[in-house]
Amino acid sequence: MLSKEKLNRINELAKKSKNEGLSNNEKEEQRSLREEYLKNVRKSFKNQMKSMTVIDPRGNDVTPKKVRDMQERNKKH
Repeated sequence: MLSKEKLNRINELAKKSKNEGLSNNEKEEQRSLREEYLKNVRKSFKNQMKSMTVIDPRGNDVTPKKVRDMQERNKKH
């Protein structure tokens, strides 16, 4: 999870970008922070997928094969 300070900085840079523009250093900082944020979001999403099970109205497990394969790989590690 990204720290509150980093999230606040992302928001500050976005606001400044809209209002007055960013310097090259600020643009690089913004890109780096966004990249780190997206990396964390993707990791969190994958972890959610690893614990997901899809059940149809009849009670059958219809979890997609790709998700089951990911869960199996996770069990081996």
